[in-house]
Amino acid sequence: METIVERPAGLDVHKAQVTACVRTPAPGGGREEHFAEFQTTVAGLLTLRDWLAAHRVTQVTMEATGVFWKSVWAILEDEFELLLVNARHVKQVPGRKTDVSDAAWICRLAEAGLLKASFVAPKPIRSLRNLTRYRKTQIQERSREANRLHKALEDTGIKLDCVATDILGVSGRAMLGALIEGTTDPEVLAELARGRLRAKLPALREALEGRFDDLHAVWIGAILAHVDFLDEQIDSLSEAIEEQIAPFESAVELLRSIPGVQRRTAEVIVAEIGTDMSVFPSAKHLASWAGQCPGNHQSAGKRRSGKTRNGSKWLDWALEESALAAVRSKDVYLAAQYQRLRARRGHKKALGAVKHSILVACWHMLSSGELYRELGGDFFRKRDPERVTKRLVAQLEALGHSVTLEAELVAG
Repeated sequence: METIVERPAGLDVHKAQVTACVRTPAPGGGREEHFAEFQTTVAGLLTLRDWLAAHRVTQVTMEATGVFWKSVWAILEDEFELLLVNARHVKQVPGRKTDVSDAAWICRLAEAGLLKASFVAPKPIRSLRNLTRYRKTQIQERSREANRLHKALEDTGIKLDCVATDILGVSGRAMLGALIEGTTDPEVLAELARGRLRAKLPALREALEGRFDDLHAVWIGAILAHVDFLDEQIDSLSEAIEEQIAPFESAVELLRSIPGVQRRTAEVIVAEIGTDMSVFPSAKHLASWAGQCPGNHQSAGKRRSGKTRNGSKWLDWALEESALAAVRSKDVYLAAQYQRLRARRGHKKALGAVKHSILVACWHMLSSGELYRELGGDFFRKRDPERVTKRLVAQLEALGHSVTLEAELVAG
């Protein structure tokens, strides 16, 4: 194979050790290989860095093996050009599977320029990503705890959630707190209602009649304490995210101009894809990397699969939340796109198309710095009015009507 990279290094990364291979020009011509093993402790990785520098390595390649590559990347990224490659793209020769042969094979592929680097966000974005992902897990845990509260109340026979929209609101928390303190009289509990909930006092008195005992007080009290703790954690993480995302505030504000994209969602999108869109040659490349476009698998002239590849689940969740909010909006293009596709392709594929449109818009906006330009809910009707007319006429004729069209006269 032709030598593209003169001094490459290949790393086979595991949890406790790294096997390294370096290929360099041999004194008498040709190429020679050097091997070494290092521990994945900080001291071991610093020794690896010095060993690579001693061989004057210019490019270091490693596989994306779980999370084990991250500590290696953090030590080496300021000193070398690094490539993180998909393990499925590095196929070892059958019958020669050892750590040393893996490192050598990666090194040889890198030497020939046959490996494509995966996207690795810069340090500030990776730090922001750690915070936004952990905040999402805490929000999900809070939702699970709220569901546990509903199930616990079912065990008591109390039907507060049938009357109050949010049992963790001000009124609901007051009633639950009183129950835990030992108050079980429905008349007294119902009087703790606030605001519009007071209009439902008769229904509340009936719903608050139950079998709330001491064990229920311990159980539900623990759930509420956990909910309070999670609320504090989420608020603390949000404050830390506000500080970390300050340099990217303009990007967040740009993304918030997209219908359905709230601040938290914009923060997640920035944390997952960054703000430098030059790493993705086009919006199609970004959509492919994110797993937000159909797959492409054809052989012998037949299309075998259009299954969407897996991308970042965190980005997918953020896009889905935005898409669901956008399709409920009035007079916006994304809602019109969803309604147009849902009739033919179903909810899931229509929502997937909206997620793709949002991501494409993100690429263009972050590339150009322009705000989102709304096309309007009547975009498809205005784009091809004749097609809309034929469809409506066909629907009327299918119902047994005879339709005659007359052009509207416009006063001069």
